[in-house]
Amino acid sequence: MILTACGESTQWHGSLEDLLRAQPERFATVMADPQKYRVQVLYTQIDRDAENRPQFRSYAYRLDDSEYFYPASTVKLPTAAVALEKLNELGVDGLTRDTVLLSGEATTGKSVGRYVREVLLVSDNEAFNRLYEFIGQQPLNDRLAGMGFDGTRIMHRLEIALGVEENRHTGPVRFVDGDTVVYAQDAAYSSVNLTAAQPILLGKAEIVGDERLQRPKDFATKNAYPLQAQHDVIKALMFPDTVDERMRFALGEDDYGFLYRNMSGYPGDSGIAEYADRERYPDGYVKFFLFGGNAPEIPDNIRIFNKVGDAYGFLTDAAYIVDLDNGVEFLLAATIFTNANETFNDDTYEYDETGLPFLRDLGLALYEVELGRKRPHVPDFSWLGVARD
Repeated sequence: MILTACGESTQWHGSLEDLLRAQPERFATVMADPQKYRVQVLYTQIDRDAENRPQFRSYAYRLDDSEYFYPASTVKLPTAAVALEKLNELGVDGLTRDTVLLSGEATTGKSVGRYVREVLLVSDNEAFNRLYEFIGQQPLNDRLAGMGFDGTRIMHRLEIALGVEENRHTGPVRFVDGDTVVYAQDAAYSSVNLTAAQPILLGKAEIVGDERLQRPKDFATKNAYPLQAQHDVIKALMFPDTVDERMRFALGEDDYGFLYRNMSGYPGDSGIAEYADRERYPDGYVKFFLFGGNAPEIPDNIRIFNKVGDAYGFLTDAAYIVDLDNGVEFLLAATIFTNANETFNDDTYEYDETGLPFLRDLGLALYEVELGRKRPHVPDFSWLGVARD
């Protein structure tokens, strides 16, 4: 696949809104009513000095932490990072990210490293739930709050219908090497109720079971992960030396390399047999920016370190995007709401018609800006170490 420019206007005038409105062939539908689509965009340009140190300049459109969107699978990235942190902090001999993790009475399981890979490569929900179990609800949220990722609450498992109280409980886990228990952890309970202080009412109706309830859905008991926090997590992972010390994950060089490979990797290249079917898992499977979530192939010079989410009509992506050949790099986070009938759980969302094309074209429009932007120094990407085989 070759990236092609569709928009004629690649001039940058310092306003995201101007850029979006200047390309009606791409953005007319959404820009006709951005409030309806609850669009938020945060774009950060990166320039390097002579020693390859990055400097950042950010631009926002409708960025508003008080305008709720459901983050869906985007919460998996900070959870994965905190899970790797916890392994380091435990400091148990023989306990690594490759040690098998067993939950409850289970006799089979996978490692934290494998669950992290599944979360990043194909956004597996069960893998996230196992990491949530290992960390515990309260330690996970305490850690992210202490790091300064404001407004974030990760209070429930995914794809499992459990109540607030049930999600405050996490069961016992143990790490094993054959028949040897390397580390055992007791069940835990969160002493903090993370439910939002006020109702968060969206939409007009909701399907519960087989019943249509004609009233807004309350997201007060759902996860929250504001766009600013998503952008900041990506920045903290990719550029830890540039953020405040408290915002740095306690990870080693090997951990960062592991995350980079899997954030930017493709299912079909992973060596995981279940992901070998490239029709089911194309390169663009979890790449919304530039590739719309379905591109069969992505050019070797493009690398996207990101995490996407989609549910209830919300589509979100937060990424560090690199063009190795053209010296392009930028940060981009955006969310859009595509639920025209304002009904939740009816599986009638305009992902393919509106949401994914918007995120694809947003990525392309800013990539075009980046291609035309003069940089004082060409970036050196050798630190990434993620050349495709």
